[in-house]
Amino acid sequence: MTLASPYAAELARIPVRVHETEVAGARTRWWEYGPEDAAHTIVAVHGYRGDHHGLEPVVAQLPDVRVIMPDLPAFGGSAPLPVAHTVEAYADWLVAFVAAVTAGDAATGPAATGPVVVLGHSFGSIVVAAALERGLTADRVILVNPIAAPALAGPKGLLSRLTLGYYRVAGALPTRAGDALLGSPVIVRFMSVAMAKTKDRELRRWIHAEHDRYFSDYATPTTVVEGFEASISDHVHAHVAAFAVPTLLIGAAEDQITSQRDLRALHDAIPGSELVVLDGVGHLIHYEKPGEAAAAIRAFLGAPAAGTDA
Repeated sequence: MTLASPYAAELARIPVRVHETEVAGARTRWWEYGPEDAAHTIVAVHGYRGDHHGLEPVVAQLPDVRVIMPDLPAFGGSAPLPVAHTVEAYADWLVAFVAAVTAGDAATGPAATGPVVVLGHSFGSIVVAAALERGLTADRVILVNPIAAPALAGPKGLLSRLTLGYYRVAGALPTRAGDALLGSPVIVRFMSVAMAKTKDRELRRWIHAEHDRYFSDYATPTTVVEGFEASISDHVHAHVAAFAVPTLLIGAAEDQITSQRDLRALHDAIPGSELVVLDGVGHLIHYEKPGEAAAAIRAFLGAPAAGTDA
């Protein structure tokens, strides 16, 4: 059963246009929200095994910002890349995508009229960081729930290795069996329950329904295994030397993946970065605290609150 989004009313106010563009040898589907002539353009990159729907609650709080959100290659409506889905391949794709959608032409719409901001959530934070190292053009960067430290190191290393084993077993099975294992309702629900921190029962039900609906929307078991291997093979801190533009980190006090120590170490390592830590939330800021995230984004961009004059 599909549950109504608690952010549906706000999102419905915002115009949306759907596009498809060939990028890095793959058909990429992307969504454009808000006014074409907005003062700020944000290109937002979702996390692993999600698609653009995951960040829509944040978009719903930014009606006057132009937000461009693609589905990562091999997820949602986007086709797989013609090469293995490594961090480097995702990063090169993002460099090409941002260049294509902000330059302005008949296929992608008008050029960005103001600063181009690139936002990455979770695995998307790794892709953005690696892309900066590979020539990404951005005036500002925002990382939400950034992956600040290696997944295979520290106390969570064992769990990451066990999960990697699960993905590799699924990838080695015939496609139908691999899909059944990867999309197991029990496993998807276990992940969702572990991530959600809100005490609001209706919001929790909706979060679980979203994961049930979108968590298994990937191209093939092989591509989803490649994506997971990419997600645990790298981290943002490995690319701090590439951060040469103003950067905002939006972290969570109860993030199960990035500890407060690692988050603050990342903040210290990126010169001039700003850090906002939201209480009462874990790795699902985009679902549980989108209003607070949007407020931090507005403050970082120097944009007025929605519905007020500049």
